[in-house]
This record gives sequence, structure tokens and C-alpha cells, in this order.
Amino acid sequence: MILFDIKCSDGHVFEAWFQNNEAYEKQVSGDLVECPLCGCTKISKSLMAPNIATKGKSNGDDFSTAHSSDDHPDHRVMVSAHSESTNDVSSEDVKRALEHMHNVMAKFRRQVEKSCEYVGKNFADEARKIHYGEGEKRGIYGETTIRETEELIEEGIEILPVPGPDKLDS
Repeated sequence: MILFDIKCSDGHVFEAWFQNNEAYEKQVSGDLVECPLCGCTKISKSLMAPNIATKGKSNGDDFSTAHSSDDHPDHRVMVSAHSESTNDVSSEDVKRALEHMHNVMAKFRRQVEKSCEYVGKNFADEARKIHYGEGEKRGIYGETTIRETEELIEEGIEILPVPGPDKLDS
């Protein structure tokens, strides 16, 4: 894994992890890396200070051992946004980031609705059937209680919360 400081065309600087430089180039050329503050996909590497591990200290080993290549790390981008000149983020940056987040969440919900089957309040039961090979393997979405969600996670069933159409600001 490699960490880059990235700068968008609006001047926002953020950090992102990539499997390697080739993964960075592939994602950037495909407009797959977005600024977390404004959503801009016109980005470039920014100058960054080298990160040199001191003797006896780990330099990111915990992350690389916790996430194997089987996890498809070239598809995972983690970001930490900050202003180029200071560590402060302006209120305008926050507004743009919130607007971008709402747009991304709405887009995500539309994609789920388009490509997955709605199973309503039967989500937990259907997810279990699919996980244990007792039901047709397919993408589903629906509702669960907090307790059902906890149980699914404890069973190792991979689920992801989807914001409701009126819940994008939560």
C-alpha cells in the first residue's frame, strides 16, 4: 500500500491509499478518485513529505497485514482531507463536502434500487438464506432492526447500510 497526497483542480489536498502507483494511475485515468470536499475528479499528486519509519516503529504494517490482496485494495481509497495552507477546513468546504456526500449517497441508493431486489422487512431472513446457500444468490435490499443487523454482522454476513430516500442528511 502507498499513501499519496492528492490535490484536486479546486485546490483541496487530501490523502489516499492505493495498492501501488499503477492502481493510482488506473483509478485517476478512469475518474474513479473524487475529492471528498467537492467531488472533483480532476486530480494530481501533490508534494508530500516522506514518511520514514524510526527503528522499532511500524510504518503502516498494521494496515497491510490486516487487509490482504484478496480484499481488492486497488478498489479501496481512504481519504483524509485538509486545506493546503492550514489544517483548517473552511465552512464553504464543509458545505461543498456535505452537498457532495448527499449526491453520492443518493446516487448509491438509486444504483441499489436499480440493480437489487427489494425484500422489505424480510431482509434478515433473505440475507441468511443467500449467505447459507438456501436461496438464490442475488443483490437484495430492505429493512432490518438494529438487533437483526447486529446478528447478521455477528454471523459474518456482509451487509451495508443504504440511506433512505429521506435520510440523506443523517
